Amino acid sequence: MSNKFFTNQEKNTLFNKLTGIFEHNQNINHFDVLVGYFRSSGYFKLRPLLEDVANIRILAGIDVDKLTQESHSLGLIYQENKEKVEQSWQKTFITDIKQADYDAQTEQGVKQFIQDMLSGKVSLKAHPSQKIHAKIYIFRPDNFNEHTASSVITGSSNLTDAGLGTQQTANYEFNVLLNDYDEVKFAADEFEKLWLEGVDILPEVAKNSLKNAFSRRHNAL
Repeated sequence: MSNKFFTNQEKNTLFNKLTGIFEHNQNINHFDVLVGYFRSSGYFKLRPLLEDVANIRILAGIDVDKLTQESHSLGLIYQENKEKVEQSWQKTFITDIKQADYDAQTEQGVKQFIQDMLSGKVSLKAHPSQKIHAKIYIFRPDNFNEHTASSVITGSSNLTDAGLGTQQTANYEFNVLLNDYDEVKFAADEFEKLWLEGVDILPEVAKNSLKNAFSRRHNAL
């Protein structure tokens, strides 16, 4: 079986691949993630692996078509609207919590995600102007250059339980792990371009989303 390709079948999952990368590369201090769909439940599954990673950036796509339709219905031309992006993210976040198998571990994991944002360990952005379909996971040390170990994973997996392969019935995905400097550098440069275009999801926005999500969840019980 190829060591580069993995499909989430049996133990050949994205989660297991990420586990191996972080456990055997202690110098990774930068973890960049570009996905179409991000779920906080996917993040906290990874959280134990990220204890020593100081800089985590997550860039997620949003449903721009929906925002465009709303603007057209009001006779407006859609432009990048920070408030709309934040509202869209909050709705997704709350839905994620409501649909999760709620238990103490879930609640603690999501709270940890918010705390990581408040501490600056995690930066989260939503991309407002493109419907991002790419999935890229980039692993780099502080002094990233052609002589240091680094990696990039690209393929079909979003940062969700299904994409990671941590559900009992996982999605069939097709991902590849690349370790060549030029490949990692290209991916990192593309990520930087998109990151600069993204809209910040500020820690306070995320904190309020968490409060609203659990308030609604508890009220429904």
